[in-house]
Amino acid sequence: MSEKQVKKQGFLGRLISESPVFSMYLGLCSTLAISTSLNNALGMGIGVIFVLVLSNMLVSMVRHITPDDIHIPVYITIIATLVTVLSMLMHAFTPTLFTALGAFLDLITVNCIILGRAEAFACKNNVVDSVKDGFQMGLAYTGALLCMAVIRQIVGTGILSLSNPFTDQLIFKVQLIPVGFEIPLFTEQFGAFITFACIAALVANYKNRLATQGKRGK
Repeated sequence: MSEKQVKKQGFLGRLISESPVFSMYLGLCSTLAISTSLNNALGMGIGVIFVLVLSNMLVSMVRHITPDDIHIPVYITIIATLVTVLSMLMHAFTPTLFTALGAFLDLITVNCIILGRAEAFACKNNVVDSVKDGFQMGLAYTGALLCMAVIRQIVGTGILSLSNPFTDQLIFKVQLIPVGFEIPLFTEQFGAFITFACIAALVANYKNRLATQGKRGK
């Protein structure tokens, strides 16, 4: 895709076409496992944005003093430290969300998106651009999580709800599918794969249409 086409898409279009989940197929393990509810998806998304932005910033800051033969261990150490800080904060202030995310919170350390952006972008660009890249990729990941969570929660339970992660107080709860017509399969692993496959197909179709329009414009 040309730079001119990328600019024409706008911010939302770029989030879709450059989605690390639906376009590059990164971070799938956490996406499929966590996207059972809006609360879990939002919590994990904010956590990944936190780690992505700060890790990109720190990697960019130390890129000139990091020897090439140890740069991967240095990046992993930075990411692991940030994930530990995030885990401690969630444990202290959002214990319910911390318990719900479980081991997948610690697995942010080896999330392909975070290490990939550190290696592909942050280590080659300045701090400001690296922070922007981290925020954009984190937002795209969060958007993918929320999209899957909304579909799976509504179809699987018939209800869309959200609670305050700090107080566990219910913010809203809406019954969108009558009782007895929901499909519980969508709350399980197989439902996650079905949801992912459908959205990924739509994103692929969107990118193909952009490519076709680009060829016609030449």
